[in-house]
Amino acid sequence: MKTKPTKADVNAFIEAVDQEGRREDSKVILEMMQRLSGHQPRMWGPSIIGFGSYHYKYDSGREGNMCRIGFSPRKSSLVLYIIPGFSKVEGLLNRLGKHKLGKSCLYIGRLSSVDMAVLEEIIVQALAYMDEKYPR
Repeated sequence: MKTKPTKADVNAFIEAVDQEGRREDSKVILEMMQRLSGHQPRMWGPSIIGFGSYHYKYDSGREGNMCRIGFSPRKSSLVLYIIPGFSKVEGLLNRLGKHKLGKSCLYIGRLSSVDMAVLEEIIVQALAYMDEKYPR
């Protein structure tokens, strides 16, 4: 698995983000995820900032470790890794504001285009799910 924790400096990574708006949004998400998760940020691979970790094992036998929640400031959008997916937060997504979804990815162009209280609740619910499914 390519995405493993590294010793790279999280703050240096954020400061190297070219787009000022994306850099500032990253600082907001960094603070929010750290506060809500209770974990210090850590680089996972070259471009994901993750919080905490969990061990998974698929029915196929494949297993590994990943961050419990994380994000990455990509060029086209801020990507939040919401590991449980979004089936349990559909009502919140309707109130979130401008976003796109992947299986476990929430794509946001600018934080100013979303309701931050709704985003925080999505993160809280995702972390609660992770704590239940993958106890610390």
